Amino acid sequence: MTNYVSSASLVVTNALVLLSFFSTSLLLCNAAAYPPHHRHPSFASHNYRDALSKSILFFEGQRSGNLPPNQRITWRKDSGLSDGSAMHVDLVGGYYDAGDNVKFGLPMAFTTTMLSWSVIEFGGLMKGELQNAKEAIRWATDYLLKATARPDTIYVQVGDANRDHACWERPEDMDTPRSVFKVDKNTPGTEVAAETAAALAAASLVFRRSDPTYSKTLVKRAISVFAFADKYRGSYSNGLRPFVCPFYCSFSGYQDELLWGSAWLHKATKNPTYLHYIQVNGQTLGADEADNTFGWDNKHVGARILLSKAFLVQKIQPLHDYKGHADNYICSLIPGTPFSQTQYTPGGLLFKMSDSNMQYVTSTSFLLLAYAKYLTQAQAAVNCAGTIVTPRRLRTIAKKQVDYLLGDNPLKISYMVGYGPRYPTRIHHRGSSLPCLAAHPAKIQCSSGFNFMNSQSPNPNILVGAIVGGPDQHDRFPDQRSDYEQSEPATYINAPLVGALAYLAHSFPQQL
Repeated sequence: MTNYVSSASLVVTNALVLLSFFSTSLLLCNAAAYPPHHRHPSFASHNYRDALSKSILFFEGQRSGNLPPNQRITWRKDSGLSDGSAMHVDLVGGYYDAGDNVKFGLPMAFTTTMLSWSVIEFGGLMKGELQNAKEAIRWATDYLLKATARPDTIYVQVGDANRDHACWERPEDMDTPRSVFKVDKNTPGTEVAAETAAALAAASLVFRRSDPTYSKTLVKRAISVFAFADKYRGSYSNGLRPFVCPFYCSFSGYQDELLWGSAWLHKATKNPTYLHYIQVNGQTLGADEADNTFGWDNKHVGARILLSKAFLVQKIQPLHDYKGHADNYICSLIPGTPFSQTQYTPGGLLFKMSDSNMQYVTSTSFLLLAYAKYLTQAQAAVNCAGTIVTPRRLRTIAKKQVDYLLGDNPLKISYMVGYGPRYPTRIHHRGSSLPCLAAHPAKIQCSSGFNFMNSQSPNPNILVGAIVGGPDQHDRFPDQRSDYEQSEPATYINAPLVGALAYLAHSFPQQL
């Protein structure tokens, strides 16, 4: 009986200690990072400008390395300062992909490409947030330049994912192995190399006017990295399978990344070599395949939309077919057309995957708005077997998806942390869920962190702007830290939404 009482007392004591940590952390860690949300009568149902600011701020919470003096998410501190030392290379910096402490090259590069595309298409509408968006891109490209500094070699991962996932630690405390993994001539990784080339090429366009020297460095590296990707073909999921799978296995193969990478190099360099490459290899690389999911793994749809711009806006006739390929994708999304393949939840959310469906929502919304822009510039529309789909219709669909994400849904919850009166409070994110260094200076060991992970208390540190995986196909969302499929944020969920929010903030302003 005594043992039972002491065990119960211990449980109560631990719960009180945890509650104390959570409440203390909220006070100590979030003052600067969590700007208040003001609600105003408005022209728009949402304050898209506020959401845009927060969607970019999120990236500061994912930073690895030496944090700058102007770091705004102040509960995060320096981490991963010896990254790369295992291979005698400097790999300090970059982003943690999601709620763990590993740096995965494939999703980081895709995040960079999409942040860059967001700025290229909608940066002129970002106003005061443009500089923050550029800094988010540069944090990634500085790292990607380090990862590609050695010829025919790309460092594609820092951290042993299996060991990392067995711990629940703050990035500032992590003591799991910071193993380094690379692709090279002997262990090729075409998809991660070609995506890295796409990221560097896209970012070079972002900095072309504001920092031409940096822009030239980026595009020069993109050219050499793409040449390596194309020459030494093979999937990194084969050579590095024990380390990158099941986390970021490439299921779509590497053909999509070769098409996507060459499309970005064509856009960045205007070199006819890349146009010729696309003309010769486009079909082989899957230009007209009916795979309609755009994300960190499959880039076919993004390449079709991007290349259709070259035809529609720049009038590059050899890319005529990509307007048709892009239209086929659009027709697959439109309810009621003969080609519609799209599923929606009862509440109206696009639904494609049970794990992190919101990445599909944000990437699709961005493509709809980008394509609507190109169609408008060309005074064109989409013909879905006799049903004419206008740019306005595409914008309406995209806006409805973003509005659902921001709170217009059956649960009346915003899936962006820190936006609106109600949002997820128990996200699957180590740094957010553990007390910050100011509240708990002592190291939190690998296994003891799970006390916090398994707690029902709200996360003590608010990861402002983080977009979680989202609801299930029935619009349900449990807000449980253990449910990583629905409650984990990721950089590649946020990146496409940055561009979409910039467009909406401009087109649907709030009346202040």
